[in-house]
Amino acid sequence: MEGFTLGVLASGRGSNFQSMIDHIRLGVLENVRFGILICNKKDAYALKIAEQNEIERKFIDHSNKKREAFDREVVDVLKDHDVDLVVLSGFMRMISPYFIDEYEHSIMNIHPSLLPSFPGLHAQRQAIEYGVKVSGCTIHYVDKGLDVGPVILQYPVSVREDDTEDSLSDRILVFEHRLYPKAIQLHVDGRLKIEGRRIKIDYSYHWEERWEKRQRVYVEYQKERWAKEGKPLDEVLR
Repeated sequence: MEGFTLGVLASGRGSNFQSMIDHIRLGVLENVRFGILICNKKDAYALKIAEQNEIERKFIDHSNKKREAFDREVVDVLKDHDVDLVVLSGFMRMISPYFIDEYEHSIMNIHPSLLPSFPGLHAQRQAIEYGVKVSGCTIHYVDKGLDVGPVILQYPVSVREDDTEDSLSDRILVFEHRLYPKAIQLHVDGRLKIEGRRIKIDYSYHWEERWEKRQRVYVEYQKERWAKEGKPLDEVLR
């Protein structure tokens, strides 16, 4: 099949995975297809999302396995499906050096803070407890540390005085769902150049304007979807 092949790794609800599906379905993400979804949790809702969208999926149990042994199983499956880019969608495991070497500069992750601030778990709670005025989300390539790979894109989100962990998480999630597909498209289009810790982005030939025009249809769809879930975006983003 034609197209750039994604392999998605998830451990839970897979909301960013759903966003990628929607971006492809709506014609926003171009020249991209899913090869495989891999979950390390048997009850991960991401598996249900894959089934509903007829995307190949596989559960690989990590219990009682060393990290590299598990990762070797995952890499074998990814390669069997000719995966070009690995995207992590709430995958709650550290990636081994072996895995990173096999897919160097081809593993992406999203984190709900403006890295390097608040790495690890509960980033939104950390931001509120620290008292920052701005948080957000970060898309980065994965390297051999925790949330320290080269930054691709970031989006700032204000922290309000009455925010709870849930309200801040929701506000950041809105922009996670818009930003992750953009980073994927930049990678697929060969627009990212890594120089040490810095990533230079080539926006020539009106790339960003064309992306924003295509993504408008997703933004409208996102508004409808959140409203149906009882979370109108004008309230979430107030």
